Amino acid sequence: MELTERQEKILEIVKEEGPITGEQIGEHLSLTRATLRPDLAILTMVGFLGARPRVGYYYTGKTGAEIPLQEIKELKVKEYQSIPVVVGEADSVYDAISAMFLEDVGTLFVVDQSSQLAGVLSRKDLLRASIGKQDLETMPVSIIMTRMPNITVCRKEDFLLEAASLLIERQIDALPVVSEKDNHQYEVVGRVTKTTMTKALVHLVNSERPLGGNRS
Repeated sequence: MELTERQEKILEIVKEEGPITGEQIGEHLSLTRATLRPDLAILTMVGFLGARPRVGYYYTGKTGAEIPLQEIKELKVKEYQSIPVVVGEADSVYDAISAMFLEDVGTLFVVDQSSQLAGVLSRKDLLRASIGKQDLETMPVSIIMTRMPNITVCRKEDFLLEAASLLIERQIDALPVVSEKDNHQYEVVGRVTKTTMTKALVHLVNSERPLGGNRS
């Protein structure tokens, strides 16, 4: 696998100073943690870096030849998808904010009266609504959500790397895993996030069993 110049720099920093947090790596490169997130996700997904909660990133010592790239390419979304957190399109923005914090997620999926996917809510959507003078207890989420067809989705049988590419390309934090119904309607059956997939692939590289249903 050919790395970018920035990814090579990240590897050198982690080799010399790991374990090290994403924020500390960003300080070395004068970049934000958010800017580095795609690079860190790729380096952990292919096994060059490992990651431990509350510890940070560390160099695995593995070379490209030692990393099971073919196994990674064959992973399916259904093996690692987690439980989706949904709200109704008539629910209030206040209720959506409460759900996001109680469930500790960064993205909510909005469903209509038929339980079909109608929209997506991000932290930024809810933050923008909170900054104004609107009554959050009476404002429905349908006013501020991203609507179909401007929603990127994936399916259970999709390859995990394809879903990862969509997350990075669209610069979003989560994808709804959907089952397609008639008339181009979607039932939300799961979700995948950058954190979920990074954890899953790190576990694969470390020859551990996959983690399902985590709240990332």
